Amino acid sequence: MGARNFRDYKVWQEAVDLATHIYRLTGEMPWFEKKGLCDQMQRAVVSISSNIAEGSGRSTDSEFARFLNIALGSAFETETQLLISKNIGYISEEQYDDMREKLASVERQLNGLIQSIRGNF
Repeated sequence: MGARNFRDYKVWQEAVDLATHIYRLTGEMPWFEKKGLCDQMQRAVVSISSNIAEGSGRSTDSEFARFLNIALGSAFETETQLLISKNIGYISEEQYDDMREKLASVERQLNGLIQSIRGNF
């Protein structure tokens, strides 16, 4: 298997864009959440694109798929933290819907890529 270039994956590009948006969103949250929900959400969202990138450097499809699964788990974690943020009034319904739409796109692409890779082994 040849080396994969993670920069070529649309899902990686969208995941980086999502992380940028989440950082801006968490920057508007109360100062006392900076070491709580904000940190956790930032770590989770950064983990999505990071695991895509790391997995792309692995030598086998099964290893790549494992990292994509981890990225998918991080997307679900981010989604949960966004919902909590909305429920406690840190973000608006509109902000939540916008981020949820971006997350759904990333989740769909990850699922599709995982399924296509699994067809190869």
